Amino acid sequence: MAAATKNLSIGVTVATTYEQPYHLARRLSTVDHLTNGRVGWNIVTGYLDSAARNLGLTEQPAHDDRYAQAEEYIKVMYKLWESSWRDDAVVLDKDRKLYTDPSLVREINHEGKYFTVPGPHIVQPSPQRTPVLLQAGTSKAGKAFAAQHAEVIFVAGHSPSVVAKNIKEVRELAATQYGRNPKDIKFLALTCPVIAPTQEEAVAKFEDYAQYGDVEGALALFGGWTGIDLNTYGDDEELRNVESNAIRSAVAAWSQAAPGIPTWTKHTVGKHITIGGLGNTIVGDPVHVADELERWVEEADVDGFNIAYAIKPGTFVDVIELLIPELRKRGIFWDDYAVPGGTYRENLYGIKGQTGPLPEHVASSYRWRKGVPAEEAVIPN
Repeated sequence: MAAATKNLSIGVTVATTYEQPYHLARRLSTVDHLTNGRVGWNIVTGYLDSAARNLGLTEQPAHDDRYAQAEEYIKVMYKLWESSWRDDAVVLDKDRKLYTDPSLVREINHEGKYFTVPGPHIVQPSPQRTPVLLQAGTSKAGKAFAAQHAEVIFVAGHSPSVVAKNIKEVRELAATQYGRNPKDIKFLALTCPVIAPTQEEAVAKFEDYAQYGDVEGALALFGGWTGIDLNTYGDDEELRNVESNAIRSAVAAWSQAAPGIPTWTKHTVGKHITIGGLGNTIVGDPVHVADELERWVEEADVDGFNIAYAIKPGTFVDVIELLIPELRKRGIFWDDYAVPGGTYRENLYGIKGQTGPLPEHVASSYRWRKGVPAEEAVIPN
C-alpha cells in the first residue's frame, strides 16, 4: 500500500497484551522508514479469551490489568523510540566510515512489572520516531489511557448524544490531568453510509443489504464487542425492562437512532446492528447523508469519520462518487493533503515539519535532543 501511494497513511493494529515491545518498536520503526513517516499504531489490549488461549495464556487478563500493562508497554516504546538515540546520532561520515556515533546511542534499561527491556533500540530514529498513536476504548481505564497518549480516538455509537459525553470527558481529562490541548486529540466516529442518488433508492438498497444479515451472527459479535450476552434473554423479552443498566442505556441510545422500532428485543437489536455494527448507519441521498455528518460534527464534537462498509467496494465507491462531491460543494471536505508527501502526523495536524509528537504530548518529554549530553538527558520512568 505504501509503495503504491504517496500520501496515504496506514494505521496498524497491534495488541499490547500479546506482543513484546522491543520487537514491535523495531518493526514499526522499520515501516516508518519504508513509508517516509506514514505509519500509525492502533493500540489495543485485546478482548477475546480465544486469543489468550492461542497466544500462550490460559485466559484473557482482566480489563484493568490489560490497561496497566499497556501503560507500561507504551512507556517502554517511548524510551526505545525517543530516548535511545540522540537526534544527531546518525552521522553518515563516509570518510571516517562512520554510520552512527556510538556515544549517542544508549540502553534504556527498563525494568518494570510486566517488561524488562535493556535496549538499545536497534533501528535509527525514523521520520516520526513515535508513530501516530490511535486508540479506542471508553471505559474508565480506556479514557485515562487515551487522554494521556492517543492522538486519534475511534468512537462508536448510534446517535451523537451517545458519544458526545465520552468525547467531552476525554478532552477534559487530557487538559486537566495531562496538560494537553484537548483539540489535539482527533475523534473519528464509526459510520456506515448507505447512499444512492435518491432517498427511495437508498432505502431500497438498505433493505436489500439487510436481507443477507444474520441476526445470530450479529448477536455473537455484539457479545464479543460489549461483553453482554443477549441470548440469556427470551426472544420476546423487552430489553428496556431488564435489570442490566448497560443494556437499558444501550437500548435508549438505539431508540434515539431508530425511533420507528416499537419493541427492542434481542432480535431487533441483532437486526439493527447487522449493518453498521456498533456505529451509526445513515441511509439516504447525498444531501441527507451530508446533513447527518454535519450534525454529528456539531452535536458530538467529532473531527472525522471511520467509514464502515455494508459491501466492499460498493460502499466506498458510493462515498467517492456521491457523497464527497456534496461535501466539497459545502466546503467541508479537503481538496488535497495539507502537506503533500508529508508524514502521517504532518497531515493529521496540518503542520509542516511536525513529524514527532506535539510538545505537550508525553512522548515529547522522552526525546533525547541534539546537543544534550547523556548524563543530562534523563529517561522518564
